[in-house]
Parts: sequence; C-alpha cells; structure tokens
Amino acid sequence: MSTRITDDLVASSSTDSHGVVGSPTATHPSHPFQSQSHPTQPAIPASASNLPNVSIPSRPSLSSKSSSSPRDLAQKLIWRANLPPRQPPDGRSDVTSVNQTESISVVEPSFDENVLRALCELDCGVPLLLDRIKQSMVSCREASVFFKKRAVLEEEFGRGMQKLAKNTAEVYAMNDGKAGSFVNAWQTTMKIHEIIAENRLRFASRLNEMSEELANLAKEVDKNRKATKELATRYERNLQESEVTTEKSKARLDTTMEELGRILLQKEGEPTKDSVIQARTQAGGKRAIGKAVAKGGLLLKGKNPGNIQRQEDDIRARVQASSQAYHKSVQETQGLRQEYFNFQLPRILRALKECADEIDLGTQYHLTRYAFLFESIVLSDGSTLAPTGIEDGPGLKPTIESIDNRSDFKVYMQNYAYAHGGVQRGPRRTGPEHEGFLPPLPQHVDRMNPTPHSANTPSSSHSQLPDRSRPTFGVDLAEQMARDGVDVPPIVVKCCEAIEKYGITTVGIYRIGGTMSKVTRLKEKLDKDLDSTNLDAEEWSGDISNVTSVLKLWLRELPEPLLTMQLHQGFLDAAKIENDRLRHIRLHERVNDLPDANYAMLKYFLGHLHKIVRCETQNAMSIGNLAIIFGPTLFPPTVPNGVNGQDGLAGATIQNKAIETILEHYTDIFVDESEVS
Repeated sequence: MSTRITDDLVASSSTDSHGVVGSPTATHPSHPFQSQSHPTQPAIPASASNLPNVSIPSRPSLSSKSSSSPRDLAQKLIWRANLPPRQPPDGRSDVTSVNQTESISVVEPSFDENVLRALCELDCGVPLLLDRIKQSMVSCREASVFFKKRAVLEEEFGRGMQKLAKNTAEVYAMNDGKAGSFVNAWQTTMKIHEIIAENRLRFASRLNEMSEELANLAKEVDKNRKATKELATRYERNLQESEVTTEKSKARLDTTMEELGRILLQKEGEPTKDSVIQARTQAGGKRAIGKAVAKGGLLLKGKNPGNIQRQEDDIRARVQASSQAYHKSVQETQGLRQEYFNFQLPRILRALKECADEIDLGTQYHLTRYAFLFESIVLSDGSTLAPTGIEDGPGLKPTIESIDNRSDFKVYMQNYAYAHGGVQRGPRRTGPEHEGFLPPLPQHVDRMNPTPHSANTPSSSHSQLPDRSRPTFGVDLAEQMARDGVDVPPIVVKCCEAIEKYGITTVGIYRIGGTMSKVTRLKEKLDKDLDSTNLDAEEWSGDISNVTSVLKLWLRELPEPLLTMQLHQGFLDAAKIENDRLRHIRLHERVNDLPDANYAMLKYFLGHLHKIVRCETQNAMSIGNLAIIFGPTLFPPTVPNGVNGQDGLAGATIQNKAIETILEHYTDIFVDESEVS
C-alpha cells in the first residue's frame, strides 16, 4: 500500500545564523493526517527515522542571512545537507551535482531520489503528481473493466462448451447411434471439450480476481490521493494566512511609526517640522507636504507640552508592541515556510510519488499476469488437443483416427445376425427342388487338403470326426454340467485357458472376430470331440481370434442366456441407478439370485475377463470395451413384455452398464475373503 503521511507535532527550538533548527526528540501523533497546532517557533525534526511508515531524507542544516527574504532562504536550504560543496558556476543546478556516495539517504533503493529533488524544485510539484495519479487511476480502472468483460466472455464460453459436451454425450447415449470404437472416440472427444471448458472457467475466475484487485487498488490510491491533497492544501493555507498576518503587522508598525514621527515634529518645533516637510517634499512632492501639514496642524491644535509628552510615551509603547508583534509574525512565517519547504513538502511529494508508483506498478503487474495466464490457457488447450506425453492420454486427432469402421461393422454384423438370425425377412435360400430351388453348391476342395469339407454339409464333418455323443453347443447349461459332473463346462475352461495362454496380450482380444470358415470348423470339432481337440496347435494358437469367436458363439447359442430371461428386468432396473454404491449393491443381489449353474459359470467367465482387463495396457481392452462386447451376449436379445424392442440403443447401453459394474466389482461380488487369503 502507499505510504501514509502523518502530521507531526514538532518541538520548538531557537535558531541562529549557523545553528540547526529542530529537536531530535520530536513527538508524532498516532493517527495519519491528524492536524496539530504549531508552537510559536516551529521546528523541523532532526531525523525522520522514527516516523511511522514514512522514509524521509536526512534533515538539512539551515543557515540564513538577514538580507535574504524568508522564501528565498527556504528555497536555498532545500536538501542543503545532501549536497557537496558548491562547485564553480557552470550553468548547472546544485541538484545535479549530488555526490551519491557521500550523501546519507534512508530512501528505498527502488525510489528515485533525484526525481523527488527535482519535484521539490518545481513550484507545480504537487498538482503535477495529483494529475498524474488521476491519469494512472483512469488506466487502472480501464484495465479492471477489460478484465471483467473478458471474464464474462470466458465464463459464457466455458459454460456453453461444458453444457454442449454433456448434452451431446447424453443425447447420443439415448439415440440409436454406432457403437464400438466410434462411441469410445465420441465419448473421449466430449471429455476433451469438457476439459477445455473447465480451463476457460478457471481463466474467467482468475480474471475476476484481477479485476477486483485493480478496482480496490484504484479506490485505495484515490483515497490516499485525496487525503494527501487535503493535507497539502491545509499547509499551504496556513502559510498563506501567516504571510497575510505578517503583512498586516508590518502595516500597523508603519502606521504607528508615522504617528511617532508626527509627535516628534510637534515636540521639536517648526524648524524640525520644516526639515521633515522638506524631506517629504523630495520624496513625495506636494501631496506629501499637504498631508504632513494637515496632520501636524491637527496635532498642534489645543495641545500643551504635557499632553505631547504623554502622547509620545503612548505612541512609543504602541510602536514597541507593533514591532514585537511584527518580528514575532516574521519569525512564525519564516518557521512555517521553512517547515513546509524543507519537511512537509518533501513528505507530501514522496507520498504522492509512491501512490503514483504503486498504481502504475500494480497495473503493470496485473497486465503481465494477464499475459501469462492468457498464454498458459492457450498452451493448455494445445496440450489437451495434442498432448506430448503418453501419460496425458490421446489427443483429439489420434482419438478420431482410432475409429475402426471395419471392425465396428464386423462386430455389428455378427451381433445383428445373431439377434435376427431366426427371423425370416426375405426369400428362402434353400428348399425342395420341386418348388423351384436350386440344388446345393458343390463341395469346396482344398488343394492343400484334398479331403472335401463344407460348413453346409454335416455329412463331411461326420466322416472326419467320430461322434462322442457329448454335444455342447445349444445345450442347456445345467444339463451340460450335470451330464459331465463339473462346475464349469469343459469347453469354456478349454477355450479360456487357451486365450489366457496365447492371446491375453493381443490387441483387441474379443473385439476382433475370427475367420468364419475356421470358426465353423472349430465349432464342429469341439462339439463332436472336445477332448481330442488340441487348441495348442498352430492352427488355433496362431490366430486366437478364432477361439474367442467360438466361445462367444457358444454363449449366444445357449437355450437361455447366462443371466436368464427371468432376472433380465431386475438387472436392467439395478443398472439404471445413478448412485454407484447402490447400483453395485443391487446388481450384487441380482447375481446372487441366479441359479447355481449360471452363478458358477458367470463367476468363472468374469474371472477370465478380469484377467484380460489386468493386461489393458497391452491389449487395449478396458472394462467398458468388454462390457460393450458381452452385454448383448450375456443378456437375452429380447426383453419380456416387449420392452427391449422399444428401448433400442438405450436398452443396450443399460445392459452394458450392468456388465461394466459387475466386472468392476468382480472381487467384491465373487471372491470370498477365504479365497483371497
């Protein structure tokens, strides 16, 4: 804050032609700008080191000559103590020849003492600084208003961007849009926009703070400027009043001296009076002679020598009193003038200069801070759109480029064919020849393997694989487990172990489908002779996506989905809960309601997916990605009472949310403390 001036109560002391005016034991009032009455002989403190919150240069030594006027004397004494011996006149001012190494100064290093000395030499120093502060306050307020308006714009932009990104994400989730890699890229894009919006809101908050600080700075400086101006006006008015009083005392002394001269003329007689009149004639002409004769005539009329003597004594007494009053007034005026020009004026100019420096530096600081924040927000937006480090996540362009339309369409085609495969929506593909259908195409013969086989000719498969009478595809889950006497179907264990062994680090595991012909062939082998099928063979371990496709196909061909038709609506209701903890609890309850066979199968299979998620950094398969893949697989394709047919993508999103929540809390739902230990 700007330095405040205190109106000091100074002690009186005597002066001589070479003495020091003032006392080092001066006292100071406790309140700034407090007016004090000055004693008859005002003095200047010997040092300003004990002044509160004010740094004053060392008090100059005062010397005077009787022939100099008080004002000339005061001007000659300003900063005399800090000046070296006067050099021969060369047209330069004494102020410019200050020896900085020898002068003792208590001014802060950042304060330009030469500027203060130059201001003290100017008659317009105070109004100059007052006008300068007014200009600085205008600039400060303009900067404050600009920051405020810019903050409003940034806040509107940030809130609008935030609302747009959130609403867009919610609307897309409710509409029948594309899934897969596109929805992941879309959600990431909206999150990037939300981050940019949050950065803009923080920028707006900083701008509001800077605007308030500048406004408060301008108010405080304006308050100090007015107070200092009032103090300077009061000192100038006191000095002017003292000068007027001195002039009046001088006029009274002159009048009394004229009366004494006339009484002396009367007392001395006519010769003396004629000489006086003659002297006045030389000085003032006929008019002066007429005034002297007229006044002398009045004095001589009706007066005797006794009365003349008494009048002389009375006039002499009045002359002495007027002379003393005049000399006293001259001393008081000289003291006030010396105090004002040597002490009060430098303090006032210092306070005003510090106010100007404070508001100028404060405005420049906040403008510099604004430039830094503006640069930082632009760089932050750039790093959000195109981060330099891997840990910062993908940027906007890589996110858009990560969309795999081919894989998305492949997954969509498989899911659509599974969901609508049993519904006849066009002409029949095959039928009896008498109805006009063409005979089946000839079997494909592989040149590497001359044995013909085809997915559409089961007879060829039967000739190659012995039937062990243990079918597993399309068989009820509980029947399989009861038939084989196991807790988990062997085909699931066999496939999961092979996937964990050869494909757990494969990028896009479960998302990328296998070759249709190989998937069909592997399905037949597993369905006819599960035990003899070797998934460690190069044919299957080399492209593990064929194994993952067979496992998903087995889950889809269950007569009843793994999460059952009966509990489907309960899972959906639980997944719709917004509160994470409550949603977890309700889904845990639905899982516990599953039949034993379904519960055991779900526990084993989600444990397998849990291992896949733990290698997310290598296979890029997060919980959300797996939930999107297995939501339609583990839940039934239709909902009882025809609800699902009306939900569309919203129903699929809820199913995915249920799988995502169960997989996130796999340990809490399925793993007992005893198993963990």
